[in-house]
Amino acid sequence: VQLQAFGGGLVQAGGSLSLSCAASGRTFSSNTMGWFRQAPGKEREFVASIDRRGISTLYSDSVKGRFTISRNNTRNTLYLQMNTLKPQDTAVYYCAGGIGRSTAWRTTQYNHWGQGTQVTVSS
Repeated sequence: VQLQAFGGGLVQAGGSLSLSCAASGRTFSSNTMGWFRQAPGKEREFVASIDRRGISTLYSDSVKGRFTISRNNTRNTLYLQMNTLKPQDTAVYYCAGGIGRSTAWRTTQYNHWGQGTQVTVSS
């Protein structure tokens, strides 16, 4: 499956952004999907994951309560709604296709990655 993320940009602290990830290929609905992010000089970190049916979700503690992951298997699209953004949310955000069917937080549990979209939150 090929993935392409959209929706990044510049926003003030406290604002919102919505990311989308378009997937090509017939296996989108079969696998876990996730969002990760990488800030300059830091390792890629887990943000959120959703199981293949879109029922179960998992979030990192740093975004829990502020971000919402969802998916539309009919449209082969993954979403990340980001609210109450903070400067520390600034990073390149990547969507990823998982190996399994349940939520997952390790990068090694994903084998397909999009190209990333920049999110910058100003203070």
